[in-house]
Amino acid sequence: MSGTNSPEAVKKLLENMQSDLRALSLECKKKFPPVKEAAESGIIKVKTIAARNTEILTALKENSSEVVQPFLMGCGTKEPKITQLCLAAIQRLMSHEVVSETAAGNIINMLWQLMENSLEELKLLQTVLVLLTTNTVVHDEALSKAIVLCFRLHFTKDNITNNTAAATVRQVVTVVFERMVAEDERYRDIIEQPVLVQGNSNRRSVSTLKPCAKDAYMLFQDLCQLVNADAPYWLVGMTEMTRTFGLELLESVLNDFPQVFLQHQEFSFLLKERVCPLVIKLFSPNIKFRQGSSTSSSPAPVEKPYFPICMRLLRVVSVLIKQFYSLLVTECEIFLSLLVKFLDADKPQWLRAVAVESIHRLCVQPQLLRSFCQSYDMKQHSTKVFRDIVNALGSFIQSLFLVPPTGNPATTNQAGNNNSGGPVSAPANSGMVGIGGGVTLLPAFEYRGTWIPILTVTVQGSAKATYLEMLDKVEPPTIPEGYAMSVAFHCLLDLVRGITSMIEGELGEVETEYQSTSEVASSPMHSSEQQDLQSTSDQMDKEIVSRAVWEEMVNACWCGLLAALSLLLDASTDEAATENILKAELTMAALCGRLGLVTSRDAFITAICKGSLPPHYALTVLNTTTAATLSNKSYSIQGQSVMMISPSSESHQQVVAVGQPLAVQPQGTVMLTSKNIQCMRTLLNLAHCHGAVLGTSWQLVLATLQHLVWILGLKPSSGGALKPGRAVEGPSTVLTTAVMTDLPVISNILSRLFESSQYLDDVSLHHLINALCSLSLEAMDMAYGNNKEPSLFAVAKLLETGLVNMHRIEILWRPLTGHLLEKVCQHPNSRMREWGAEALTSLIKAGLTFNHEPPLSQNQRLQLLLLNPLKEMSNINHPDIRLKQLECVLQILQSQGDSLGPGWPLVLGVMGAIRNDQGESLIRTAFQCLQLVVTDFLPTMPCTCLQIVVDVAGSFGLHNQELNISLTSIGLLWNISDYFFQRGEIIEKELNKEEAAQQKQAEEKGVVLNRPFHPAPPFDCLWLCLYAKLGELCVDPRPAVRKSAGQTLFSTIGAHGTLLQHSTWHTVIWKVLFNLLDRVRESSTTADKEKIESGGGNILIHHSRDTAEKQWAETWVLTLAGVARIFNTRRYLLQPLGDFSRAWDVLLDHIQSAALSKNNEVSLAALKSFQEILQIVSPVRDSDKPETSPVVNVPVPVLIGPISGPGLSRPFIRTDSIGERLGRYSNSEPPIVTDELEDLNLWWAAWNTWYRIGSESTKPPITFDKLTFIPSQPFLTALIQIFPALYQHIKTGFNMDDLQKLGVILHSAVSVPISSDASPFILPSYTEAVLTSLQEAVLTALDVLQKAICVGPENMQIMYPAIFDQLLAFVEFSCKPPQYGQLETKHIANAKYNQIQLFAPAEWVALNYVPFAERSLEVVVDLYQKTACHKAVVNEKVLQNIIKALRVPLSLKYSCPSESTWKLAVSSLLKVLSIGLPVARQHASSGKFDSMWPELANTFEDFLFTKSIPPDNLSIQEFQRNESIDVEVVQLISTEILPYANFIPKEFVGQIMTMLNKGSIHSQSSSFTEAEIDIRLREEFSKMCFETLLQFSFSNKVTTPQEGYISRMALSVLLKRSQDVLHRYIEDERLSGKCPLPRQQVTEIIFVLKAVSTLIDSLKKTQPENVDGNTWAQVIALYPTLVECITCSSSEVCSALKEALVPFKDFMQPPASKVQNGES
Repeated sequence: MSGTNSPEAVKKLLENMQSDLRALSLECKKKFPPVKEAAESGIIKVKTIAARNTEILTALKENSSEVVQPFLMGCGTKEPKITQLCLAAIQRLMSHEVVSETAAGNIINMLWQLMENSLEELKLLQTVLVLLTTNTVVHDEALSKAIVLCFRLHFTKDNITNNTAAATVRQVVTVVFERMVAEDERYRDIIEQPVLVQGNSNRRSVSTLKPCAKDAYMLFQDLCQLVNADAPYWLVGMTEMTRTFGLELLESVLNDFPQVFLQHQEFSFLLKERVCPLVIKLFSPNIKFRQGSSTSSSPAPVEKPYFPICMRLLRVVSVLIKQFYSLLVTECEIFLSLLVKFLDADKPQWLRAVAVESIHRLCVQPQLLRSFCQSYDMKQHSTKVFRDIVNALGSFIQSLFLVPPTGNPATTNQAGNNNSGGPVSAPANSGMVGIGGGVTLLPAFEYRGTWIPILTVTVQGSAKATYLEMLDKVEPPTIPEGYAMSVAFHCLLDLVRGITSMIEGELGEVETEYQSTSEVASSPMHSSEQQDLQSTSDQMDKEIVSRAVWEEMVNACWCGLLAALSLLLDASTDEAATENILKAELTMAALCGRLGLVTSRDAFITAICKGSLPPHYALTVLNTTTAATLSNKSYSIQGQSVMMISPSSESHQQVVAVGQPLAVQPQGTVMLTSKNIQCMRTLLNLAHCHGAVLGTSWQLVLATLQHLVWILGLKPSSGGALKPGRAVEGPSTVLTTAVMTDLPVISNILSRLFESSQYLDDVSLHHLINALCSLSLEAMDMAYGNNKEPSLFAVAKLLETGLVNMHRIEILWRPLTGHLLEKVCQHPNSRMREWGAEALTSLIKAGLTFNHEPPLSQNQRLQLLLLNPLKEMSNINHPDIRLKQLECVLQILQSQGDSLGPGWPLVLGVMGAIRNDQGESLIRTAFQCLQLVVTDFLPTMPCTCLQIVVDVAGSFGLHNQELNISLTSIGLLWNISDYFFQRGEIIEKELNKEEAAQQKQAEEKGVVLNRPFHPAPPFDCLWLCLYAKLGELCVDPRPAVRKSAGQTLFSTIGAHGTLLQHSTWHTVIWKVLFNLLDRVRESSTTADKEKIESGGGNILIHHSRDTAEKQWAETWVLTLAGVARIFNTRRYLLQPLGDFSRAWDVLLDHIQSAALSKNNEVSLAALKSFQEILQIVSPVRDSDKPETSPVVNVPVPVLIGPISGPGLSRPFIRTDSIGERLGRYSNSEPPIVTDELEDLNLWWAAWNTWYRIGSESTKPPITFDKLTFIPSQPFLTALIQIFPALYQHIKTGFNMDDLQKLGVILHSAVSVPISSDASPFILPSYTEAVLTSLQEAVLTALDVLQKAICVGPENMQIMYPAIFDQLLAFVEFSCKPPQYGQLETKHIANAKYNQIQLFAPAEWVALNYVPFAERSLEVVVDLYQKTACHKAVVNEKVLQNIIKALRVPLSLKYSCPSESTWKLAVSSLLKVLSIGLPVARQHASSGKFDSMWPELANTFEDFLFTKSIPPDNLSIQEFQRNESIDVEVVQLISTEILPYANFIPKEFVGQIMTMLNKGSIHSQSSSFTEAEIDIRLREEFSKMCFETLLQFSFSNKVTTPQEGYISRMALSVLLKRSQDVLHRYIEDERLSGKCPLPRQQVTEIIFVLKAVSTLIDSLKKTQPENVDGNTWAQVIALYPTLVECITCSSSEVCSALKEALVPFKDFMQPPASKVQNGES
């Protein structure tokens, strides 16, 4: 109420009232003054109340009569507008509950007037409703008047009013009863003495009732009166009433307020005395009526049943039975019998339909049914009501299928009944047509031509009626075809569901220890009688009583149910319907089983079994068991004899599977319909959920299932579950997709079925197993001798039973595994056999994983018992069985590996028992097991088993079925070794302990303990076994295996060898490593050279591996490298062994034979190993971490510069940068203390090996053909790179002989050509001046030598000349590449790559020796600069040799292969001379340099006046540069030679002068183009020659007359030459006339002119006294000749002439005066 009495609400109410009154006074101002006045006084009244009272609402209520008065007067005006306003105001007051009882009376009277005047009818109803619902002030007479008012309005002409009034009446009736309920609540706590109700002497004596109850009583009583068409007592003023409305009101009261009737005797009395008789009376027309009985025969016409009333009566009956059964037992018996009668076939369709709906309402109330059973069926002389209801339903359903008699004219006039014959005629035909087409669209029942659709009438468990709800229909409706059937069907289902869930629930309460598997539906409340009964009787009695009731209920209904359900099952064409029928049969079977009612149980089960199999299927079990006799019994239902229907074969069902029957003789196929499958599922559910109560029916169920499984082609899968499989032969199973989706579910249930065997006791379990064994033997007999698919049902189910009974496995292990091992696994039929193995292995696995008590770890006997069959399987030769065995091992490992303990040898034995010939998949599976063992279980197994693991792993490596397995097994050996390494101490301890124990046993028995590698300690033996296994694998025929094994072997020894005892290393070196090297060398040298086309399958083989030989080469490389690495890294372990030097020799021998093998890869690798043992390449640790400095225990040289040049030799360096590499070497590590001498011997042995390798490999072969082996560049590079480091160790004893040997090798190595196809990768392009790695290495070697000599003792310096010789020999390569034997090589210059045709395959390319020669030259110069004064250098005429060597390129000049060569030669010559000449001058007297001077002179001559022609494309700048070089040479002569002429032989000086003379004029070349002539004349050079000539002609005081003569002679020759040339030119010019002279001549004249001008310049610069007067005369004599040339036509000549003439101005002097005084 807070909403209406809050201050705001009150304030609002007051305002609204005042405004209402104001509005009223306004409206009535003119016409109705009294009303206006009343309204105005009302306003004052309201204001006064509001002002004076705090509790305004209470005050208003007290004065409500006066407050309401103006409004009532307003209504009295009958003006619509005013009336509406007033009614609204009154409603507002009522809703605020400020209306008193009197006021309410006034209001009702006023409303009555309005009603009689038919005014504002809807508003009236609204007002009444508000008045009665908001408060309870209206009672008794006023109340009855208000109700009558509503009833009266219900019967007006206006439709809307009627409906509104009807609703209002219903609401008002409800309000009256609600008030009574509320009143009861209020007085609940006050216990009052019940007053005995007198008989119905005075119907109105209801003095005992309280006010509200009294109103309710009066109202209900009057309703009965009205329905019975009698006058009402209390509702005075009623004018008319309909029976239908009355019945509806009665029903709603009974339905909504049952507690009123149950709690108050007065009301109960009304029920018994008034309502029931009324109902029975009203039913009479329906009972008497017979459809189709001709009216003429009976004297009085029978009143026809009237649908609206009949339907409402049934509704009332339903309520009465449901709510008041306990009060009306007898009456209900009558009602129920009536209902059953209404189902008769001669009753109208609609009547049967509503009757079925009513029965359905009962069927969903199992407690009620139970009461019927107790009250009627179990009483002696009572009607068996419950049985009758069930049977009636059955008959009803059957009657719908029976074709009704034709010709039924009487029914035609009845509305809707002309269709009664329908379900047979028309739809049946249409249904048949549909089926003919193969499709029945609607869900339906269809039996012997009768087709009845199934309609969805209700949700399960709720009886939602259709026709009982048609309260608005007057005519009986047309019942759709199939409606009645559908409802009846639901009745049956709900009946079964209700009964079974109720009984099961109660059973569950009784036997709490066994929880029923079917869910207990929450059942409705027990009725009060029963509760009393239960509370009084004690538990035992209750159970006996209950059980009697349950059995009676089941016995009463099962026959009828089974008959009806079997018929429906056969007729059903709808999956859902079938499902429901089956569910009902299943629940009934289960219930009968639980109650121990064997006959009925077996009857239901047989029905399901028959439904599962195809019609007339020859399954003896069904026909011979006792249960089967039932199928031929007929049950009597209501006097009709009903045959138990066996499935009719013409049932139109979708065929979902076609399969073969399970029989020895193959027969035709049988078909399974979807309904069969559904039945099967039900059967499975039954067996699964209710196996405990099946008893004797098990056999029936199992046999049926086996046949079904067979027809469906279900095959067992893991764990024994049956899964859809493909049948092997015959017109085999055809399954539709529909059934395919079902199969997994079916197989699932099948499995769950056997899971429940774990709840059986031991005896029953043995029976089950024996039964399955016998089924299995039967199946095996059938499978003998034919290859037909066997039935595996029994085997699969044996397995499943075993699995679920693991907790007591020992009692059944032997019979179970015995049967499987001896019978099934050995069976010739592979499928049968396979399944035996599957079952066996699954059981073993499950046994091991099961959580036994006590656990297996404490029960070794059980563990070995379980594992034993696994071992036994090795005796069976069928590969499929072995595969299963191995798969089992794999899974055992995966799940149980940690706890195998003593079972390990057995398990490993199973893996090891696999032979190479047993096929790939076996090997693969066995191997998987092994992998698992190695990865996961080494730590858990006893250490004594480790050797078995190594052996087994090794044996897999040697299996040649599958390469990957071999490779992976090698990986496993590595993992094993890793494990040994990590757990070394533990393993060692355990093994030593074990060894001690064995030793003791052996001693006791007096035998010698025998194990491989015996003297070594057991842990080392384990390692040696591992190494030996890997060693075997290293010479496997398959290259990949060899490679992998080799890598693993060496990695293992490298990584873990430190664990071995020191003495064991001896075995490792001699027994393992050298043994392996010998075998590999042997195999490599004898390997086949035939090309292998492809690597099996479609694997392409790289050309570097396409012969066995090449593949062995790889192995050899790997092995050698591995051994070398071990020697390197473990030298500190090996050196103290005693026979280290012998081992060293053996190793060197292996390296040598590998290096000299005719295989580039092997030979190169051999050198790499050589480098490694000499520790040139730092041993890279396995960790490959660059930052750790290597453990090198031999002093290592600091290398000068990188060892490797560019190109292919890169792989030798395994570190990142040269700096870092050098950093490593320079780490000074303490040398290990060994005998120094022994150490030297080792190094000299290495030198000898190196020399042998070098001389053998670089010696040119005698003959060449396509296959001649020529060592590769990387090989030679590596070879030479070894020398510097090796040299560091032997330099103390290195003598000239050794140097000679070295020289030969270096020379030969550099001479080796490259095969043309490798050249692009090794050679730089021709233009780049880069050295190949080999050339770098050679120079490095010499460099190391010369540096060593430099710092070495005096006696070493005699080696310098030899080094010079070697280098100079290389310098000559620049012009004359070396020959390699008789091999034809192309010089690289001709083999430019841009020529498309790359040379014929076997062509060899000589290297580009130019850069090498040039670099050698630079080295010579450097070295000479350092050593020019050394005695040996002077004595051995080194300078002369250098000049001699340089003469070649200098004389060739432009003809050199590379232009850079002669330029370098010149600069080198200049450098050498600048150092050498002073030395030569020093030693002039000794004559050691005598032979050098002529050589030098010739060299100058050859260079300055070369015979080679400059190339045409030489640019002017180039030419000038070259000229400047010539000038430099002349300058050298002028500075370094001529000034010291007196220390130099005269012939030499003479030669020089002649040369200068020649240079000053003869140096023109005849091949120039005109444009360049003036430049190409080597003017600068001539000038220089001139100047030098002149300088030395004139400037020196002439020491000897001969010298002066030379220069003078030279000059005069020169001048005479000029004169001649000029004369000839002038002559020719004159003769030629206009023709230009030949270019050469012009050039010559120009040159002469230039020479003249140069000469004059030079003469002027010279001291005058040095110039002979004769010379001047000759110069001046040229003048006239020059003047004559002026006429020449060539401009070039003119300009030259001009230059020549200008200097003559200096001779112009006045003629000398006469001689005076004897002076001139």
